[in-house]
Amino acid sequence: MAGLRPTAAATARCLFARQTATPRTFSTTAAAARQTPTHLKVDREAVPDYPYGEFRWYKQRNSGLYGTAKIRYGNTVSQPRQIKTRTQWRPNRHTKRLWSPSLGMFIRTRLTAHVLKTIDRLGGIDAYLLGTKARRIKELGPAGWRLRWKVMQSPAVQERWAREREALGLPPKDSSAAALEEIAALEGAPSAEDMREIDAMLERGDEFVIGEEVVVEERFMAEEPASAVEEAREAAQEVLDEVKQEGEVKRKTP
Repeated sequence: MAGLRPTAAATARCLFARQTATPRTFSTTAAAARQTPTHLKVDREAVPDYPYGEFRWYKQRNSGLYGTAKIRYGNTVSQPRQIKTRTQWRPNRHTKRLWSPSLGMFIRTRLTAHVLKTIDRLGGIDAYLLGTKARRIKELGPAGWRLRWKVMQSPAVQERWAREREALGLPPKDSSAAALEEIAALEGAPSAEDMREIDAMLERGDEFVIGEEVVVEERFMAEEPASAVEEAREAAQEVLDEVKQEGEVKRKTP
């Protein structure tokens, strides 16, 4: 067995070999790209505020189309011994790329199986996002609200709405300055000439009359002297006294 023992020279060579540093390989491969959900690419400053605010429970719904889905809690009961075990059921969430004909691109978002079934029934994600009922707006959440605004700004949706306005007999929607001035005039807003006249009145210190001027008759609620009031009171008191006297005379006569 003595021949199997390591010699001192072999032990020294092993120690020396362990101390030598080996060069480490360096990789320049970039990290795998991760696609960003479409609702995060929408400018938040341009989108109106979501009317119902962010969800306070199950906050994952703020970053996808979850509808009304939440985590459900309950118990599982074993059949032989009726033992209860606390458990939870999470929503059946998926990540999908759905084609939007209005935008001409794929919309990548997280959504539940129930919402995906609703989208298939309606015929596409555009029809789901453009729903007008309050329940649909509540189901969209903040992420769906931003996607809805993005779809509404597309030229295809704007043209469709213009055709609907024409079919209903409404004037075309124009965002030019002339149209805005016309709308302001219809709503009773002051025009440029009115503003110049108001500025001139402020410089002169004139009084402003708000509303229509009411014409009051000269004798309406006119103040009368105190002597006339006293005379009227005395005349009324005399009439009352005469009526009382006549009543007493009638009672005394048989």
